[in-house]
Formats: sequence, C-alpha cells, structure tokens
Amino acid sequence: MFPTLLAIVPLAARPEDAPPGAALWITLAVIAVVIGWAVRYALKASDRRLDPKALAEARRQAEQKKLDDERVAAAEESRAAAEVKRQEQEKVAKKSEKKSDKKPEVATKGPPKPELLLPSDRPIADGLTKTREEGFIARLGKLFQGKQLDAALLDQVEEVLFTADIGVRTASKLLDELRARASRKELADVDAIWRYLEEEAIAILDSAPDPRSFKRRAEGPHVVLIVGVNGAGKTTSIGKLAHRMVARGDKVLLGAGDTFRAAAAEQLDIWARRVGADIVNGKDGSDPSAVLFEATTKALQGGYDTVILDTAGRLHTNVALVKELEKVKRVVQKAMPDAPHEIILVLDGTNGQNAIAQAKVFGDSLGVTSIALTKLDGTAKGGVILGIVDELKIPISWIGIGERMEDLRPFDKREFVDALFRRKGS
Repeated sequence: MFPTLLAIVPLAARPEDAPPGAALWITLAVIAVVIGWAVRYALKASDRRLDPKALAEARRQAEQKKLDDERVAAAEESRAAAEVKRQEQEKVAKKSEKKSDKKPEVATKGPPKPELLLPSDRPIADGLTKTREEGFIARLGKLFQGKQLDAALLDQVEEVLFTADIGVRTASKLLDELRARASRKELADVDAIWRYLEEEAIAILDSAPDPRSFKRRAEGPHVVLIVGVNGAGKTTSIGKLAHRMVARGDKVLLGAGDTFRAAAAEQLDIWARRVGADIVNGKDGSDPSAVLFEATTKALQGGYDTVILDTAGRLHTNVALVKELEKVKRVVQKAMPDAPHEIILVLDGTNGQNAIAQAKVFGDSLGVTSIALTKLDGTAKGGVILGIVDELKIPISWIGIGERMEDLRPFDKREFVDALFRRKGS
C-alpha cells in the first residue's frame, strides 16, 4: 500500500499534467486510504484484546489470586486465634499456680505444703442428706406413716425397693426375707421393719472383705492403680488421695497415665503442686503403659512411700479399651512384680444402678480391689452402695461427700448405715 501512495503523491504534485480537479480527488483518495488503514489496525487490536482465550486466562488468574488471598487471610486468622488461646491458657496456669503455691519464693526448695489439714470434722450424715431425704429411705418413711403392717403395706414396700437404686438383686433379697419374717410374725410393727432393714444393710456391707486401702508397706512403695470412666471424678479423687497421704507424712509420687484426654496431665500436675507430691508425666498421645512403668521404677529407686497411677477414662462398654487397662497392669508388674497392690475403681454416685454395671465390667477384667464412690452429696442415689457390695462383693474404700479435699473420706460402713437410716426426730 505504501508504494502505491508514494506513486500517487508525485502525481498530485504536478497539476499541469492532470485533468482539472484531479489533484483534489487524488488527495481525498489518499486520505480515505489512510483512514481505512487506521480503522483496520484498530479493529485488529480490539480483536486481540477481546480474544476469548485471553479473557478466560485473565479471569482464571484473578480467581486464583482471590483464593490465595483468602487462604493467607484464613491462615493469619487461625494463627492469631491460636496465639490468643495460648496466652489465655498461660494466664489460667499462672493464676492456678499463684493460688496453689502459698510460698512461691521457696518453690525451688521443694513442693509446697498441703493447703488443708486432716481429718475433717464434717459428719458423713451431712453428705448423705439427699439420699436420706429424697431417696428410697425417705419414700419408705412416708409409706410407713400411720400404717399397720399387712400384705398391702408389703406390696407397697416391694414397689419402693424395686424402683430404688439398690439394684434388682438386692431389692429381691431384702423383700423375700421381709415377707418371710412377716409370715413368721417376727415383724410386729413398722419399727421392726426399720430395724430389719438396718441389720440387713450392715450384713451386706460386712459380706465384702476389708479393703485396707493405702496401708503402708514394710518395704517398698505402695502402688495404687486408679481406673474409671471419664467424668466420674477420677483426677480429682487422685489429688485428694495424694493430699491425704502427704498429710500423713508419706513421700508421694503420681503417674500421669491418662495420655489421651486433653489437658489430663496438666490437671494432675496442678494437683501434684497443690498437695506437695511429685509426678511423672508423659507427652500427649504417648503410651500410657510406658509412663506408668517409668513412674513405678522411679518410685522404687527414689524411696517413695505411695505411688498413685492415673489411667485414661474408659467406657465400661468398650471391651477393647478395658483390655488396654489389662496391658497397663501387666507392664506395671514388669517394674514391680507384686504391683499394683490396689486397684481402685472411681464411680460417680449420681449414676445409680449404672454404677453397678460399670463395677461389674471393671471388676471382672481387672480384679478391682475396692471402690471410691464420688459426688454422694449431690445425689439421692447413695443406696447404690448396698447394691454394689451385695452383688459384686467389692468393698467401698472411699466416699466423696463434698468439694473440699478432706471430703473424700474413708468409708465407715456403720457410720454410713447410721447416717442412711437416720430419720427425722430420731
């Protein structure tokens, strides 16, 4: 096109050789060609900008950049939240240490002394108020008011016993003997029924062996394995038991074998500091058997008097997890062949008859030597003690009747029965 233009322009420069008006037409033609060329170039450039492939690629890159920006923002937000949570946990830990360590300035010289003194002067009856006033004893008391002993009354007693938390087996046993005595005219009045029930309660509790819990050994540490389901108060019970042993002058070591529950080791560590005991910890998710083997070995080498070994909370219906506890027991025996000297099952007293089912599974699998029944002050189901002992012949060694450390008390069966059957005005 450019050669043509170069040829036309000289012609326009010689008007004498051209027809009249030709120069003007030539100039206009040149201008039209130039304009056409410019329009064509602009259209080609526009086509390149509007190319579908280029547009799609541009959109893809924009969306990818947006996603990358969102990921970066989410990661930053997650890191910020984790940092805030970590700082809050540090604050809580520092507050707990300040509350538990009475003399932090001498912390390097050894663990702090126990906060509270033992024994407590709180009567066990105070912790059984709900059981006595809202449980089956209270229902029997209302039933007996102004009634004569007859067949109708015995039918009503049957209903109360079978709906109580003492268990079907124990209820049947009590009722069968009650009817037999009534048929022999050995129960003259309602007071005779009360006396019979108290006598039977004592007989049931006497049927289990003496737990002899936390008895000092002539040589070597006394090793106690603590088992139970989550939520029963296992960690708290360990802390309170350790407090009691430290208060009597024992050198106490705790083994943090609950490596599966989040913060379980930290909670036990706080208890150890609080009561003045030493502790062996393992990392979260580590083998609990290894932790407890190390604790038992350290106790043997370090001259400890008492070792309390924590375990992960197990659902009693999960056989595989209960089998894991059997493994823990075997590993502890590798460190000390005659250990553990006690296996204490911690049960939540508010569970009623379900506590009997838990005791049966743990007892059959591990050879539980005694039971610590917690939270009795907050339930009307304290009668479950009779059902557990009667059905399984496992003794009760400790009962929890309050929040204070000294409120985890050694179980006194006669004191328990007296408190259970104490009636208003008596």
